[in-house]
Amino acid sequence: MTRFIFITGGVVSSLGKGLASAALGALLQARGYTVRLRKLDPYLNVDPGTMSPFEHGEVFVTDDGAETDLDLGHYERFTGVAARKTDSVSSGRIYSDVLARERRGAYLGKTIQVIPHVTDEIKAFITIGEGEVDFMLCEIGGTVGDIEGLPFFEAIRQFGQDKPRGQCIFIHLTLLPFLNTSGELKTKPTQHSVKEMRSIGLAPDILVCRSEGPIPEQERGKLALFCNVRPDAVVAAQDLDSIYEAPLAYHRAGLDRAVLDAFGIAPAPPPNLEIWADVADRIRNPEGAVRIAIVGKYTRLEDAYKSIAEALTHGGMANRVSVSTEWIDAEMFEHGDVAAHLAGVHAILVPGGFGTRGTEGKIKAAEFARTRGIPYLGICLGMQVAVIEAARNLARLGNAGSEEFGRDSGGGGLTPVIYHLKEWAHGNTRVRRGTDDDKGGTMRLGAYDAVLARGSKVAGIYGRTSISERHRHRYEVDITYRAALERQGMIFSGMSPDGHLPEVVEVKDHPWFIGVQFHPELKSRPFAPHPLFRDFVRAAWENSRLM
Repeated sequence: MTRFIFITGGVVSSLGKGLASAALGALLQARGYTVRLRKLDPYLNVDPGTMSPFEHGEVFVTDDGAETDLDLGHYERFTGVAARKTDSVSSGRIYSDVLARERRGAYLGKTIQVIPHVTDEIKAFITIGEGEVDFMLCEIGGTVGDIEGLPFFEAIRQFGQDKPRGQCIFIHLTLLPFLNTSGELKTKPTQHSVKEMRSIGLAPDILVCRSEGPIPEQERGKLALFCNVRPDAVVAAQDLDSIYEAPLAYHRAGLDRAVLDAFGIAPAPPPNLEIWADVADRIRNPEGAVRIAIVGKYTRLEDAYKSIAEALTHGGMANRVSVSTEWIDAEMFEHGDVAAHLAGVHAILVPGGFGTRGTEGKIKAAEFARTRGIPYLGICLGMQVAVIEAARNLARLGNAGSEEFGRDSGGGGLTPVIYHLKEWAHGNTRVRRGTDDDKGGTMRLGAYDAVLARGSKVAGIYGRTSISERHRHRYEVDITYRAALERQGMIFSGMSPDGHLPEVVEVKDHPWFIGVQFHPELKSRPFAPHPLFRDFVRAAWENSRLM
């Protein structure tokens, strides 16, 4: 029997519901249970795929090609459970499906309403895969009281009534602000948040309260009394130095114990937290430090590159070094001195992106890394700009560029070494896309296999020649220029199984210069760092000792 845990938020947004959900999933796993985590978002976009990174942060891509909220990255990093398309849904997707069904006549001419048709659709989504795991954790985006979130709150209220008693519980995450002027920890915002929750028929079983410090017993008792929860179900969530301390911190605060008590599970199996103790130790006790520059176009919002930042942290854990990331806007290099910003960094990473802005700056960063012998990791567009730089400066194609940039800038006589892919193989099927298709449907998305060249650096890093990685891109390196580039030392060391699509390039006779068309950061875990990030940080550490 699957038990359901619904996590809601109140007072303010961005308190860390995703992190709390992920940490709770990890704690339940540590007690021997199986888990799956889901995100239900109230925005009307069908998915985050076409949303600006400044608006929403990064888009997290699953193996089966879903473009999802970045919280699914937290879920995967903390539990190691690969997310699926059925683990993320938005109001836009729900309404789209309901309306499509209405157009097909599936409702037999009935009037379509939020209740029951939209709420039934949400409940049907929640039950997908029921019975596969011991616990299903469902995070509701936004905060209680948001008008767009009301159908989700009503759906989980109904869901809790539909299931047998004791099969669903509700966790509410709130903020306890501390007023310096009066020296008080204020519980009233949480009381009002719970009051709002109860007014729509939901009552929390557990309160998780974000605060700067511990919750005094008096305030804990007040919360329990006015919010109608047990005192031991008021869980403190204090600020932490690292998110990877969250499982241990939540365990000390009693969150997993409170959850099992709410379900009446006794005696509870003891937790095995050795993995998380090791992770915390590696974070707290590094034996060195490296500085890595991330040259991107969305650097004003770190969440736009959330998985990259975390994968670098994982690489640091594997090498027992702390990683200091320097976020550099690629546009600064287009008319400025690259060396002034990159001199002294131990490695350079150029991430993905879309559009023309900042691309010339990324190309200059790739050239700086190649010519100065600085470790370089190019991801997606970061691989493509490395190829453009090599085509211009090594293969003497001075006007080398990308169809993406040429079209955006109105032409310019570019030689497109990067082109818009219109057809490709995915397993035993052929996928076709047009440049005028909906933006959400023109990319190569999800997991694809690649074959690595024997004896290549990248094959040595992976320890094998066959890999599967996640993709999210519209443009590909044109294999027509492979021979010209390889004669100049840029090796195409990873290809699609049919040999048509370049997946990895590396520069021969360079300490560490690799570009990948896929997104390795999406599969990195604190307890299982991705091989590329582990080795990239190692190369940065070695470079730091030479500087």
